[in-house]
Amino acid sequence: MKAVCWEGTTKVEVKNVPDPKILNPRDAIIKITSTAICGSDLHLYDGYVPTMQKGDILGHEFMGEVVELGSAVKNVQIGDRVVVPFTISCGNCFFCNRDLWSLCDNSNPNAWIAEKIMGHSPSGLFGYSHMLGGYAGGQAEYARVPFADVGLFKIPDGLSDDQVLFLTDIFPTGYMAAENCDIKPGDTVAIWGCGPVGQFAIRSAYMLGADRVIAIDRVPERLQMAKEQGKAEVLNYEEVDVGEALKEMTGGRGPDACMDAVGMEAHGTGLEGFYDEAKQALRLETDRPTALRQVIVACRKGGTVSIPGVYGGFIDKMPMGAAMNKALTMKMGQTHVHRYLKPLLEHIQNGDIDPSFVITHSMKLEDAPKGYEIFKHKKDNCIKVVLKP
Repeated sequence: MKAVCWEGTTKVEVKNVPDPKILNPRDAIIKITSTAICGSDLHLYDGYVPTMQKGDILGHEFMGEVVELGSAVKNVQIGDRVVVPFTISCGNCFFCNRDLWSLCDNSNPNAWIAEKIMGHSPSGLFGYSHMLGGYAGGQAEYARVPFADVGLFKIPDGLSDDQVLFLTDIFPTGYMAAENCDIKPGDTVAIWGCGPVGQFAIRSAYMLGADRVIAIDRVPERLQMAKEQGKAEVLNYEEVDVGEALKEMTGGRGPDACMDAVGMEAHGTGLEGFYDEAKQALRLETDRPTALRQVIVACRKGGTVSIPGVYGGFIDKMPMGAAMNKALTMKMGQTHVHRYLKPLLEHIQNGDIDPSFVITHSMKLEDAPKGYEIFKHKKDNCIKVVLKP
């Protein structure tokens, strides 16, 4: 089969690789009909996530048709259309039983690597380094899905791939990030980052009752989508002092909740930006926390900081004094996708949201290298790339 393979920093190739096979009775094989390039994939593309190996198959947002089932998988049948959560979860451990699916204790066979860095391992992830399981991803013609009796989610007739594909990651991720904001009626939520996750966070914050959403970015097409599609107020951080602007917009109090939907490759300006880029380049700091610093400082006293943006290791110069003295609540984590599949599907079916609004580019699988290039460098007004094997 054809698959998108990581071949080194900023290099991906579409190669012929062996077809996946059933390895465990709880496995399924999926013929992929749609897959996507995620902002998190750019961290792999840029070489900032350790334990990647040449030839690793990328991709964790994918869906398709069931073509083969292990003997223990009874929840779906061959021919069913399914979406696949990017978090791999066993369904039986301490954490899965508490609806904390991205913390599964049994799905990462390389947990010992993550434990050395993080103390404990999160769940395995599709196509996201050997530290997180070494699983082949879904930017391919076929994929093996372990724990398919727990992970596969059947899609009812009448919905297109583009409407449901993002149930695999970015829609639940934006929704959980908004849910973590503990939104009350009348609240103002400020969101740093208007990429795909930020766009879904904007829409989700309104669905959860926010009175105002303020979106922060520097890319014109992202700000335009946030304003026109998401109905957010927008700030371009290259044109205004975001902290001062937020104080003015909230009567000096600050937003009730602030969200970092940017993560480890945040773009910085001035001396701070130079500091983070230099230290990351020298591997003296693994992540660039520009947005996270701003989020903590801008949030009102007693407010909530939500962090869906991915961080991989260690960061410097964090304003923990502000977080502590302002009594901030901080909520974060990889998304518990399984928790949100049914309720978010209902939102789609009810017409509350059509997730396909975020797609700007649809390409063949063979065009994946071009897709990564334009997505990374924000060329051609690119916000979200979907690949069709």
